[in-house]
Amino acid sequence: MIGLLICGVDEAGRGPLAGPVYAAAVILNDQRPIAGLRDSKKLSEKKRTYLADVIRQEALAWAIARAEVEEIDRINILQASLLAMRRAVEALARQPDRALIDGLHCPVLAMPTEAIVKGDDKVAQIAAASILAKTARDEEMLKLHRDYPQYGFDRHKGYGTAVHLAALRIHGPCPAHRLSFAPLRTREMDF
Repeated sequence: MIGLLICGVDEAGRGPLAGPVYAAAVILNDQRPIAGLRDSKKLSEKKRTYLADVIRQEALAWAIARAEVEEIDRINILQASLLAMRRAVEALARQPDRALIDGLHCPVLAMPTEAIVKGDDKVAQIAAASILAKTARDEEMLKLHRDYPQYGFDRHKGYGTAVHLAALRIHGPCPAHRLSFAPLRTREMDF
């Protein structure tokens, strides 16, 4: 008898001032456990990249989705994160029986869901989703860096670091910036 298919869901990129928010959904293969899964923020970039490759090879199903900057600005970051999560789950090649979501909020899905605070450190499926979402978003930020090198997206991945804020003061926002986020929204900067 086959057990219930459980997918883990997590997002990456809620806090940055620029770039899309990403989400991933992963159904792991119980017969092929993956060692070293944990919250992507607690792993080195090299380890995340390695584990992302292993997850893509060994998982029963995985999918990555995103919500664009325009959607973030229109519906807010929480709703955009939930939208990206829903898109990821709906894109899975196999639909799960249940979805475990990192955090406090669950997207509306066709199956039962459960929000688990710090789930990326407690549930292997959520940790795997965390890794896929983070590595995919980091790759996107490297692409944005090629288009807009003056912001240093390759270093800070869109977060509001001193380097990023200084670049915003000099260059103003680009199309990748979330204009609904402070300091962009509040026009605390001179641009």
